[in-house]
Amino acid sequence: MSIERIHAGPRMSQIVIHNKTVYLAGQIASGAPTGNIIEQTKNVLSNIDALLAEAKTDKSRILTATIWLTDMSTFADMNVVWEAWVVPGRTPARATVATPQLAAPELKIEIAVVAAQA
Repeated sequence: MSIERIHAGPRMSQIVIHNKTVYLAGQIASGAPTGNIIEQTKNVLSNIDALLAEAKTDKSRILTATIWLTDMSTFADMNVVWEAWVVPGRTPARATVATPQLAAPELKIEIAVVAAQA
């Protein structure tokens, strides 16, 4: 079976596809790095939508999600955005983890997902 890598760089690929399973690298708020948790979560989920579309799938086919938050007091606000975004009845398995810091100090959230292709 072949492995397809999209947006591959020297450190990582943004998308890896193997056996009709799509793995996304952890996504950060590239468009709103200084925003609050709501703005950053919306930006991250928008990035995920775009990458999933590029991989010929969508959020209704997400199998699992891992979310890293730098401040667990923002959990409820993040969940408001998450719950408005996910497809009802097709929510993935999910874990949310507290971390003291992400790749840059202004980042508040990172999300990685695995999805199935159609």
